[in-house]
This record gives sequence, structure tokens and C-alpha cells, in this order.
Amino acid sequence: MTDTQNTSLAARLAARFGDTLSLGAGRAGETTAELAAADLISVAAALRDEPEFRFEQLIDVCGVDYLGYGQDEWATETVTATSFSRGVEGQAMGRFNWAERPRDAGMPRRFAAVVHLLSLAHNRRLRLRVFCEDDALPLVPSLTGLWPVANWFEREAFDLYGILFEGHPDLRRILTDYGFVGHPFRKDFPLIGNVEVRYDPEQQRVIYQPVTIEPRVLVPRVIRDDVDLIQASAEAADDWRSN
Repeated sequence: MTDTQNTSLAARLAARFGDTLSLGAGRAGETTAELAAADLISVAAALRDEPEFRFEQLIDVCGVDYLGYGQDEWATETVTATSFSRGVEGQAMGRFNWAERPRDAGMPRRFAAVVHLLSLAHNRRLRLRVFCEDDALPLVPSLTGLWPVANWFEREAFDLYGILFEGHPDLRRILTDYGFVGHPFRKDFPLIGNVEVRYDPEQQRVIYQPVTIEPRVLVPRVIRDDVDLIQASAEAADDWRSN
């Protein structure tokens, strides 16, 4: 999609929906619009049915947890001789007391559902972001009545993030095991999990027990692009001094 097409879509959305949509900066040739959960169904129906939009295809519905957004536990501002970033003290998600949980002033609401739409007729893409008003009970309307394909996408967001989709015909887990407790993609879910499974030879059956793995900081193998330049500069300086 060209910049002109992208700008035209943003202008049409603003003219049609006004303050109902909050348009953000487009990335990768896509337009992002934020709206309230109460307006999702009416706006989505208009985007699907009105000739100037015709977003007839729903590509994806996914959940987002903004708890601790922008924070990490790795030192990435400096470099090492091996080109890998360094792990620092573990303060990230899954390793904190709830009273001391990370917060982000720029994201006052924690959970959001993100909807990706495609217009085959106009060759356009649109991203809708809907924040859940209540962090304790994240709830947004289901889109299965407009796009039946949303069924499994919404079940996945419910399973992994605990987002409830009001009006879904069969909202149940889809990826985790029967009896699974918690939602594994939430930022406060321990990275090592809560339980582990093993075979007990005495009982001759599989049993569940509290996890025995100790939490630790993982060092990501991220190669920094500027390491070679720094090394080359150092070698050039050494050559200049030796001459």
C-alpha cells in the first residue's frame, strides 16, 4: 500500500466515524485505529458492509497485556566482546510481588484486543485496538456474529490472556490442557509456570506437582549491529599508535 492510499483511508475513517475512532500513526503501511469496546460492533459492521471500506475479511484477533510495557531485564545499551547483550538482575514479569508489579503511566489500561482486517476489494489493511475497561474482568464484544472466523482467534485470546468476549458461542480454552490454571501469556504469569508433570513409578501414573525449577535470568543471543564498528575503531586506533 502506498502512503497516499494509507492517508486516504485515515481521512475516510475520520470523516465517517469522527471522534469514535482515534487514529494512530501507521506502521508498515497499515492504519491503526483505537475505539471503545461499546462501539466495536457498530464500527466493525460499517467497515465490513459499507462500499467505501469493504473490510470483508478478518485476518486475526489477538490479545495484548501492557503490564510492564517497555521494561526488560537485559542490558542492551552497551556491548560485550562476544557481541551478546548481558543479563541483569531479574525484575521482569513473573518475578515480582503483585504489590510491587511494574506499572506504566503511558498505558493506564492493561489489556487490549487487537483486530486485523483486510479489504480485498480495495487492497487495504486496518488494525483496530480495543482496550478492556476493567483490568480485573477484561471484557470486549465478540466479533463472531460479523466474521465467524473470529471464533478460534477469540478462544486463543481468552486462553492465553483471560480476555472475555461477550457473545461468543463457545468461549473455552483452545491451547492449554484440561484443568490448566491461569493464562500463560499474561505478564504476571511465571515464566517457569506453576506446576510440572512427571511419571511416578510407585503410583504408576502421571502426577502434577508444584514446579521445582528455580527462576533465572535468560541472556538472549541478540547480536548488536554496532559491535563490529566499535571493534574496527579500536583496532584502527591500536594500529595508529603502533605506527
